Amino acid sequence: MSSAQPSFFQQLLRKKPIVNDGNSYGLKRCLSAFDLAMLGVGAIIGTGIFVLTGVAAATTSGPAVVLSFMVAGAACAFAALAYAELAASVGGSGSAYGYSYAAFGEFLAWIIGWDLILEYGVAVAAVANGWAGYFNNALAAIGLGLPEQLTKGPLAVHPVTGEADGGLVNLPAVIVVLALMVLLISGVRQSAALNRAMVFIKILTIAVFLAVAIFHVNPDNWSPFMPYGWLSFDQVGKPLGVLAGASIVFFAYIGFDAVSTAVDEARNPQRDVPIGLISSLVFCTLIYIAVSGLLTGIVYYTELNVSSPVAFGLERIGVNWASALVATGVITGLTTVMLVLYYALTRVLVAMSRDGLLPGFFSDVNDKTHTPIKNTVICGLVMAAMAGFVPLGALAELVNIGTLAAFVMVCIGVIILRKTKPDLPRPFKAPGGIMLPVMGVISCGALIAFLPPHTHERFIYWLLVGVVIYACYGWRHSRLRK
Repeated sequence: MSSAQPSFFQQLLRKKPIVNDGNSYGLKRCLSAFDLAMLGVGAIIGTGIFVLTGVAAATTSGPAVVLSFMVAGAACAFAALAYAELAASVGGSGSAYGYSYAAFGEFLAWIIGWDLILEYGVAVAAVANGWAGYFNNALAAIGLGLPEQLTKGPLAVHPVTGEADGGLVNLPAVIVVLALMVLLISGVRQSAALNRAMVFIKILTIAVFLAVAIFHVNPDNWSPFMPYGWLSFDQVGKPLGVLAGASIVFFAYIGFDAVSTAVDEARNPQRDVPIGLISSLVFCTLIYIAVSGLLTGIVYYTELNVSSPVAFGLERIGVNWASALVATGVITGLTTVMLVLYYALTRVLVAMSRDGLLPGFFSDVNDKTHTPIKNTVICGLVMAAMAGFVPLGALAELVNIGTLAAFVMVCIGVIILRKTKPDLPRPFKAPGGIMLPVMGVISCGALIAFLPPHTHERFIYWLLVGVVIYACYGWRHSRLRK
């Protein structure tokens, strides 16, 4: 007598069994704990430290932007501990997607995977636009600047007038994405080696800034320290203060979770992934606090709403030679951010394809390079087109909310698995019972609430598109369904 077929609702909640067997599915295990930590630093230190420090201080937090970085860093720390526990116990590639599959079931895992595609894909294209601006400025400084038509896409609008201000294509943005595509195809070991070199350059840049700025601090610039308090609102209802600033500078931390997508290529994932996650986040948080504190100490906070506040601050104190140095740090910093996020995107797609939720060619691994070449090429072409032709200002706001949603789900996943699978081996276990993951849910949820309403609306539209794709393909082709 055959057993009853599961209901439609039960099929949506079917969970992937936890089989942490060390299988890398053709990917090469070659990344050490140090490599993973450098991936984290490469993803984190970029736009945040070179741009958001000044913007958040000038428009939202004042000198208390230091506290904003602490609040955002604490929220990320709660999530990082949850990621580390699930990486060590549940394992499997796909980051939050894989963990959600084991904790919540297939449908919510798909939603989180769709979230991560948004986070990584849009972030790479958006950062490529910023990279292109700095790169063209560097070319212009030596008399080789590109024509304006080749530095912006046809849909670009003027930031002040809002009128059409487009060109033909943002050529540098397209080229850098395609160059990273070639690098990732060649192999993860080569990509990690280049990432380490570029991380060293940008850390050296930051060290020079700290060494110079510390001797030019004017304590009067830190008064008032909290001009907008912890949370207040302006005349049109825009949130201000330390907590609102935390929701802005949170973008500076995006990418540390990319470390957990490297589970299949880590030499000892149960030990190395937690080390890489936590060490990279702690190191970068300390760097952010130091830079934002000194930056608001050398320049009054109201003057920092500029595209390159670190270079601007050094110029204000008369250290003009530092502009070229900071430009070098920005270019290499943004390159590593794109490299790691691009890598993470391809590995999430590999995981979803293995589970049948996406077509099989996304998980094909080349026997020679041990990389998913088809997947990498498709992602590269799509992101290059986005970077070259589409203005991504509005889409970039979606990156924060998608990432925060993934963090909330990972923290909830720890809580659920602590209750449903108390005997699950946990080589790394977040301390304090369920207190830390609960704090992660509360803090990341609060940061979501501080984001603009239109960001929530666009996020819902993105999720609806994902639901349609799952209904048309993923649900029917799921390996668990078969």
